[in-house]
Amino acid sequence: MDNMATTKYIVRQPIKDLQGTILGYEIRYTGEDAGFSGEHGNDFAAAETIYNFLTQASDTTLKGAKNFMTFTTNLLMKQTPKLFAPEELVIEVGESVIIHPLAMRFVERYRQEGYSIAVKDFQFSPRFISNLRQFDYVMVDLRHADDAGVRRLAGMVHEMGKKCVAVGVDTEELYQKAFILGADAMCGRYAAEQMFTAVHSASYLQSNFFRLLVAVTKDEPQVEEIEQIISMDASLTYSLLRIVNSAYFALRNRATNVHQAVTILGLGQLRQWIYLMGCRNEKGELDESQEEMLKLSFTRASFASELMRYAKNMPINRGDAYLLGMFSTLQFLIAAPLEDILSEVAISMDVKDALMNHEGRCGMLYDLILAYERADWTAINYLGAELGLPMDRLPEIYFQCLDEVNHVWQQLISPGAAEE
Repeated sequence: MDNMATTKYIVRQPIKDLQGTILGYEIRYTGEDAGFSGEHGNDFAAAETIYNFLTQASDTTLKGAKNFMTFTTNLLMKQTPKLFAPEELVIEVGESVIIHPLAMRFVERYRQEGYSIAVKDFQFSPRFISNLRQFDYVMVDLRHADDAGVRRLAGMVHEMGKKCVAVGVDTEELYQKAFILGADAMCGRYAAEQMFTAVHSASYLQSNFFRLLVAVTKDEPQVEEIEQIISMDASLTYSLLRIVNSAYFALRNRATNVHQAVTILGLGQLRQWIYLMGCRNEKGELDESQEEMLKLSFTRASFASELMRYAKNMPINRGDAYLLGMFSTLQFLIAAPLEDILSEVAISMDVKDALMNHEGRCGMLYDLILAYERADWTAINYLGAELGLPMDRLPEIYFQCLDEVNHVWQQLISPGAAEE
């Protein structure tokens, strides 16, 4: 599509080690492979567009984490990596940089300044092998590599004290292969989902948490029912009062009962708080894998809701779209089939059909969100056009949602000490 050539999308994907710990985020964007080859007249224009966009985005969501990002020779020469502190960035380079007579000098200079370096799409060729010691990470796409080569590469990388990262791990077969062939970490849709661990068993469907989840997702939630369920659970009551009385809300007078707390929080934030409570273990803790799952839930929910401002001919409202995103990870919260979970929740059939079978226009919205996460640019353009979305605004909307999620996350996780 012609729109593909003009619209620049950007997305971040978690990279996790084999224990599920976040190693960093790979930043994917259209045009990232535009090299300094002179083969295409728009290489410099594409690099300039990416540079301008990263300049805007780097001060928001991309800060505060280790970002793996591909840089062309043009971006390296423009000092673009210095938008990030060395501890926040892993500079990814490909063949177009490695074969350029000047580019590797820039890479060496960045490495001397404390930046980590990764090579993507590694090849068993002299130019790659000769530079291997300069790389801290070797990114290998298992979809396009033979098993023997990957196993040999992993051995070489480990002997040098480097890390091997398998990318594009979007299927169970590739997930198993990454383990067998000796990868240190993985990036891809299937890898991310498999490394989430369900927090509660199927019996949790009958718990106070799930009763509360059902109550707040009804078409017309009954505040009295919600308050009653919370009041029956000491841990829920304590947690609710703690967050409402935190420094974030800065109340002049403390909320002393569930009714006051629910009124102050509102149904929107109450849904988020309930989801957070459901992710905690018996000790009230939240591990890193569960944090990432919850952030993904909030991001999908926010993205779906915002896209509804522009999507045409949708059978649901923005609230339904928010639940579509929020409930897309519910099977990782409760160890039960998604069909069983959704049968207990009073949400739109269009939302259920989208989550279960990817059907209808809601299914297209859901598929668009998933395509954006895995950086499937072709699917993004097709689905976005079918939904009537303003394609040039998707990156802006996406990062606005990430910012919103970061804001919500801070108020939920670090609400501040309650006043005495």
